[in-house]
Amino acid sequence: MLIASIQLSVIHGDKAANVDKAVQKIAQCGRADLVILPEIWNVGFMDFDSYVPQAETADGPTLSALRQAAQDAGVYLHTGSFVERQGDDYYNSSYLVSPSGELLANYRKIHLFGHNSRETQILTPGKEVVVVDTPLGRLGMATCYDLRFPELFRRMAEQGAQLFMICSAWPYPRLEHWIMLNRVRALENQCFLVSANSVGPQLAGTFVGHSMITGPWGTILASAGDDETIISTEIDFSDMESARERFSAFNDRVDWLR
Repeated sequence: MLIASIQLSVIHGDKAANVDKAVQKIAQCGRADLVILPEIWNVGFMDFDSYVPQAETADGPTLSALRQAAQDAGVYLHTGSFVERQGDDYYNSSYLVSPSGELLANYRKIHLFGHNSRETQILTPGKEVVVVDTPLGRLGMATCYDLRFPELFRRMAEQGAQLFMICSAWPYPRLEHWIMLNRVRALENQCFLVSANSVGPQLAGTFVGHSMITGPWGTILASAGDDETIISTEIDFSDMESARERFSAFNDRVDWLR
């Protein structure tokens, strides 16, 4: 399976331009089986004043454009996230879209970020762990700050996830944390992990980039740097089973500690 991660910079104050850019990047990934975008890339995670006025429903322009883009490219698409409105609540919401444009799964960020952030003031946390079966494999969904909470990833692994998909808007100065947590979440669960992070400055902060694809040994298989780019690599889920057979840490879990 060929995975592609799109690392995007945010055009401040121009959601339509961000959506157009993402659609163009997806079109460049037509050979890929699975493509992933970052977190709240259509307005930028740090533009908290835009969250409510720019929020959309599932039939809004951002997701509609992405469903068409997935169909045109013939790829499974993790949409990254956007602020989704449902009634009086607002969520950091991401979707998995099939190559036919079908909505396969919806994940709402469980762990909202409150450190120098207004996310916890504006948004409602999700309440569901999401692992979805696809012809590609069994895929788990998470968002940014979720990476700091290993219990979520263990729950997904116990539900059979073979690949964790992480959309993110991770800022400086915590680059080392980002690199470490990507690798450790893959290693401790002996799963694959793909992350798509935003990159470059936005308002008072700067996103670290360094999107990556990590294997079940915690090895970085592909990684971006500090520029807008697309990374990709082939993965084989039989390598995950091989890792667990060769070193049985995941299978040696103690039942009463779960």
